[in-house]
Amino acid sequence: MTILQDSWFLTGRMMKHMTRSVDTIISVVVMPIMVMLAFVYIFGGAMSIPQESYKGFILPAILLFTIASGVGYTAFRLNDDVKNGVFDRFNSMPISRVAVLNGHVFTSVLFNFISTIFVLLVGILIGFRPQADLLEWLAVIVLILLTNYALSWIAVFFGLIAKSNESASVFSYLLLGLLFISSGFVPTETLPKVLRGFADHQPMTSIINSLRMLLTDGTFSQEFIIALIWLIGITVIFQYLALRFYYKKMLK
Repeated sequence: MTILQDSWFLTGRMMKHMTRSVDTIISVVVMPIMVMLAFVYIFGGAMSIPQESYKGFILPAILLFTIASGVGYTAFRLNDDVKNGVFDRFNSMPISRVAVLNGHVFTSVLFNFISTIFVLLVGILIGFRPQADLLEWLAVIVLILLTNYALSWIAVFFGLIAKSNESASVFSYLLLGLLFISSGFVPTETLPKVLRGFADHQPMTSIINSLRMLLTDGTFSQEFIIALIWLIGITVIFQYLALRFYYKKMLK
């Protein structure tokens, strides 16, 4: 119970920083909305998919775009705490050691989840009509939260090992790159053969396809299980790496 209490206490501290940061809100909420509007109304006319259908087609990618942008700030702020000695002060206090990392992860998951809700609402305002029922909506929420959680642990790892604030968030560009080489913005069938093979078998595609099937068709697919396996694997690997580095280097 102490770990959860300490984690939520630190989450409250960091949520205040996130909600008061104008540049964070612009990058994590406003920018994905602008990207969605640009693809739908500027580039959408050049797509083989009708514009109305393209709104639902692109929305899952924009939701992941929102999360990827948000976890970049998580890595940045965690590294900033490390460099400014905040971690040392917390470690000298009678609180759970792992709560310091949990606070950043919980903040990331909560803030990014709220951001995805805003993006989804804008998608509905511009004409997207979800076909999901209660069960599918629960699956969508679970998938978004798991994606948030998995990518947040990647952010924590890079935030710990980075030598500077700027380099801490560089990994988020790799996540955005994976989004563009996926089924997020165009069908993978339109990609060159080599890129298509990569796009079809990387985690972003499975997550996007699962969300798309749930939201636009109201159905589960095999991709949902594949996405869960990817996310659980990513979480286990990067949580282990982050905790190992934290205990070995930060608490020595």
